[in-house]
Amino acid sequence: MVVLLPALFALMFVGMQAALISQGRAVALAAAQEGAREAASERGTADRGVRTAERFVAASSTGLTAVTVSARRTGTTAAVTVSATTLSVLPGWVPVVTQSAAMPVERVVG
Repeated sequence: MVVLLPALFALMFVGMQAALISQGRAVALAAAQEGAREAASERGTADRGVRTAERFVAASSTGLTAVTVSARRTGTTAAVTVSATTLSVLPGWVPVVTQSAAMPVERVVG
């Protein structure tokens, strides 16, 4: 009986941590998709994709910190990667989430 309450609290904290990581991944992926969409536009650049992804994360209220965004654009593909640390309820653990998105570059054929 004495072990039951600490085990219940441990289970609750692990569940909360899983939810925080899932939310962080979802926001990082959405930011990477927005950045890739901007970088892949006809007049887009990798720098514009980075700025768009950074603004997306800054506008969210998810608690993502230490956000790094990188992007590359070739003649055919634009890709953005977002990496950040998410909130932690478990002492001593700092979860890092990394998500990437790529899109084909828009070209006007005329």
